[in-house]
Amino acid sequence: MNRVGALLYDRFLMGASQQAGLADKRREALAAASGEVLEIGAGTGLNLAAYPREGITRLVCTEPNAAMSRQLEARGAEAPVAVEVVAASAEQLPFEDSSFDFVTGTLVLCEADSPPAALAEIARVLRPGGHYLFLEHVRSADHDHARMQDRWAPIWRRVSGGCNCNRDTLATIKASPLTVEEAQVGRFPKAPKIVKPLLIGSAVLVAS
Repeated sequence: MNRVGALLYDRFLMGASQQAGLADKRREALAAASGEVLEIGAGTGLNLAAYPREGITRLVCTEPNAAMSRQLEARGAEAPVAVEVVAASAEQLPFEDSSFDFVTGTLVLCEADSPPAALAEIARVLRPGGHYLFLEHVRSADHDHARMQDRWAPIWRRVSGGCNCNRDTLATIKASPLTVEEAQVGRFPKAPKIVKPLLIGSAVLVAS
């Protein structure tokens, strides 16, 4: 994605959804974040204003796309603490084991090349007892809706730049080294039907 594409992402792809309630859902998803926090796939920084104003001592954001990273850096003042921006994919996080208290991710695993690999990395960099906070559009639990998602998935992937509309992300998280603590499915505001189901929740790295 180039600079123009990154600008269009905020204003046209996310703008109506943000105003219709997605910004509130981001705040809900990130409300528990504290201590040293890593956000994966931070994009243009739409989450920065959604973090709690107190309790976060360090905030690191990874984003592999250079154009999005520039907007992310420009939004740094919206964050509760100084933001460290790192060019990295979710599947290859350049951090030591047990580095963070929280890892966060919103609308990321739909585009990840390998969600299981990304979740393994999240678990690796979390401290024992650390939490993963997530907000993802997912495969519908309704059979007919899910079939429609499957039918349109190849086209949606092309027009959206790699987004997969039919991933059963909750099942993938449950199969990872993390233990799901809470998970609720609501609706993605002002979004096409194929990406309407919206999962919000948290998982923990249980201390061995």
